[in-house]
Formats: sequence, C-alpha cells, structure tokens
Amino acid sequence: MADKKELGYELETKSTDQQIQQRTKIQKLFEERPMPDSHLLVSLGLYMRSSALVKILFINEIYEKIRDVPGVIVEFGVWWGQNLILFENLRAIHEPFDQTRRVIGFDTFEGYDGFSDLDKSKGSQESSFKSYADVVKRGGYAVSSGYENYLNELLAAHEGVNVLGNIRKHSLVKGNVVESVPEYFGKNPYIVVALAYFDLALYEPTKVALETIKPRLVPGSVILLDELNYPEAPGETIAFREVFKDIDYSIEKSKFIRDKAIVTIK
Repeated sequence: MADKKELGYELETKSTDQQIQQRTKIQKLFEERPMPDSHLLVSLGLYMRSSALVKILFINEIYEKIRDVPGVIVEFGVWWGQNLILFENLRAIHEPFDQTRRVIGFDTFEGYDGFSDLDKSKGSQESSFKSYADVVKRGGYAVSSGYENYLNELLAAHEGVNVLGNIRKHSLVKGNVVESVPEYFGKNPYIVVALAYFDLALYEPTKVALETIKPRLVPGSVILLDELNYPEAPGETIAFREVFKDIDYSIEKSKFIRDKAIVTIK
C-alpha cells in the first residue's frame, strides 16, 4: 500500500505537537504489538483514538435515524471506504433480514478535481495546524491505485459473515460523480434513498448528486452534509441551498460530532 508521501497529501489535523507525539507513540505500539493478527481483529479498540471512536458513534447515530425509513444508503465520496464497512455491519446489527437496505458508494478513487470559483474560500484563516484547505486540493483524498477492487473484496467479506451474506447488498461505482450518479440512478429507477452521506466538498458534483437523489427521497430520509457551513469549502453549502430551497426539512447538529449537519426531509 502507498504511504502518505506517495499519495501526495497529508491529513487534516488540529492536534498540538504533543498530541501528535502521543499519536505517533500509539502507532509505534500498534506496529510492535505482541499479539497475533487474529486477536488484533477483535481488539482494535486498544489502538483506536477518541477521534476515531466518535466517528463510529456518529455513523451509528445517523443510521438509527433511518432505521424505519425504506431505501438505500448512498455515500458520495468514500475515500478508503470505512463508512461503507460501518454501514454494512450496522445494517447487519439493526436490520439483518432487510435485503433491500443496500449500501452504495460513489468515488473517483483518484482524489479531488474539477474546482470552480464557488469552491474557493472568500476569507483567509491563519492556523498552526494542517487545515482542511490543505487537503481539499487537486488529488487530495486519493487512494492507492486499484484500491476499489480491494474495497469491493473487503465489503464482500464483511457481508459474507453477516446474515443473508449470500445476497449481495453493496455496490461501488467508480467515476466522476457528475456523470456516474445520474447514469446509475437512471438505470435503477426503483431506488428510494433513505440516507445520503455527502463528503464531496466541491460544488458541481455535490449539486448534481443532490439534484439526482432529490426525487428519490421520502419523509424521514436523511442527508448528511460533511462540509456544511465550512468557510474553507463553501461549495457544498451553496449547492445544498440552491437545490433544496423549495423543500421542507429540519436540520440539526450531530450529538457526537458537533460540526456535522444532519438534514431530515419532512
């Protein structure tokens, strides 16, 4: 697998130098762990920092909101695919016998591209940490070449150990969202969307995906906007306000990650 130098970007962080040192220590202890891999897979909490644990609590929070809402779960911008794996396993926990609750992920797997003027921050924010703007750039959040094949295999393996594992309930769609999302939904006119997780950051792909799923939403459907109200990545907010200006919805903060916005269709 490629390291961060090969990928061409580093992760956003708000950690102090001291916190980064402790994080590095945890990583070193992980690499030197005196346990077999089979034990590691059931003991991952040993090395999971609070910032990683809270993301799992957050994903469960939004899943619980759509447990009684029919439809699929879609994620626009999957990166390494952790959310898709979590959604698959939460599906097996919350509603193991619902074979219609499919999990679908869209990504180029090549990082950000196609910036517009609407994706540029209008202000300047000086900070001592690696900011969001340092990551949301051409090629940011790219993954290793061919990674989508590995992720597909990993999703299938997780699905295979869960109830109804013989029935495929996940899909990965590689390509530019501006083209791949309308094409996919056009070929699948029956799809209803219960949960749409947006982590595209950029204006054009976000707007196209929102416009595409808009007629597929039902009362109770949830839209998760990862960058809503982010001054460093304004495109997502602009796209949402344009597409949903005539839709009745409620919006709230996550109780676990306070800068994440959860939209529920009325």
